[in-house]
Amino acid sequence: MSDLRRSIGPVRATAMVVGTIIGASIFVQPSVITGEMRSVAGVVLVWALAGALTLAGALICAELASAFPLSGGVYVFLREAYSPALGFLWGWGMFWSMHSGIIAAIAMVFSRYVAYFVPLGDTGLKAVAIGAVLLLSAVNYVGVAFGSAVQAAFTIGKVLAVAVIVVAGFWLGGRLPQHFVGASVAGAGPGWSAVAAAVAAGLFAFGGWHMVTYTAEETREPRRTIPRALLVGTLIVTVAYVALNAVYLYVLPLDRVIASNRVAAEAAAALVGQGSGVAIAALVVASTFGALAGIVLTGPRVYFSMARDGLLFRWLGTVHPRFGTPHRAVVLQALWSSALVALWSYRALFTQVVYTEWIFFAAVAVGLVLLRRRAGYTPAYRVPSVPVVPLVFAATALVVAASQVAANPRTSAFGLAVVLMGLPVYAIWVRRHSDSPRRGEEEPDGG
Repeated sequence: MSDLRRSIGPVRATAMVVGTIIGASIFVQPSVITGEMRSVAGVVLVWALAGALTLAGALICAELASAFPLSGGVYVFLREAYSPALGFLWGWGMFWSMHSGIIAAIAMVFSRYVAYFVPLGDTGLKAVAIGAVLLLSAVNYVGVAFGSAVQAAFTIGKVLAVAVIVVAGFWLGGRLPQHFVGASVAGAGPGWSAVAAAVAAGLFAFGGWHMVTYTAEETREPRRTIPRALLVGTLIVTVAYVALNAVYLYVLPLDRVIASNRVAAEAAAALVGQGSGVAIAALVVASTFGALAGIVLTGPRVYFSMARDGLLFRWLGTVHPRFGTPHRAVVLQALWSSALVALWSYRALFTQVVYTEWIFFAAVAVGLVLLRRRAGYTPAYRVPSVPVVPLVFAATALVVAASQVAANPRTSAFGLAVVLMGLPVYAIWVRRHSDSPRRGEEEPDGG
């Protein structure tokens, strides 16, 4: 049995879903969607559609988590649906690019908004970002209960802040002479390519919903808690995103929303004056810190699970005797994420990591369809309308990945090459280790 401690209950699990999704993007730059759709109705529709597709992905992970309540989440799902090789590729890509890169990118956004209060040069920005990564890694080193409590506290705070913005926006906005100015921009309606680009942008804003599955062995009653957290958390975020965008469009002219790269600050300035920028900057600092807390917490569980299966060095699969955490995996992630902050720019980090995970999400969705046909597959929760829901989600995930490759071919090729390098590494690893990878030898009690 695992020595990991079950410290995450329903509230903290739900907070993990909400907190890892809501970062900075919804407060800073919804302009991509608005620019593509160019109408209030179109913007609201796309955010709702992105939320519905995210919910489909969350429900797919909910079923798989209820069938395989083991640390590692997507790694375990790919391993069980296909082979240890594909699971290894996910973990390899996570460490070198996808997960560590997102940690570094969000830490850079955090430091940029800290600089609103304390002037920082380029070196200072990177130092603050690395400091945030190391601080949150230390918090999670000493216990998942402490780490999840910190993350939950910041999540509750940001949800309350969103509620305040929405209520105050419609209340104070009622004093403005006009609302929903330019409800649509002149010209032909958006084509399918524009709609696809807008939905892809929306789905990226919903990123992180799957990470709660990484902590299944530290969650109480994971077969029930994780599916409920995914469902409730995704719905909360969808409502928050639709409501926030409605406020932005209620207060600001459509063309200003399209042009803005800090829309929440502009909306606040329209309501209460320019001094509100301090409050919005503080909100973004708190929001990014909370999101970073959840992402730092979840990643090491994948590397821990891989090491326990014999696919990484065994020393990464140890649990701290006092704190009950995968402490060595936490330290390894902290060091590499900090190195990425030091070595890469925010744009390079973002464009190289954001699309590759969607290829794996498509594989997870198809994997659920395959698992449904196997004897002995007994999930506690079942996604309705299979195979339609997972196949639609898989197709959407591939469209998202393809759109990002088309937009950034060079950086996307580099990111994909990093992931594919894992195949020869896996082959060499398996050849050199006489003990074959273990595929979840023991399944912890779900209750």
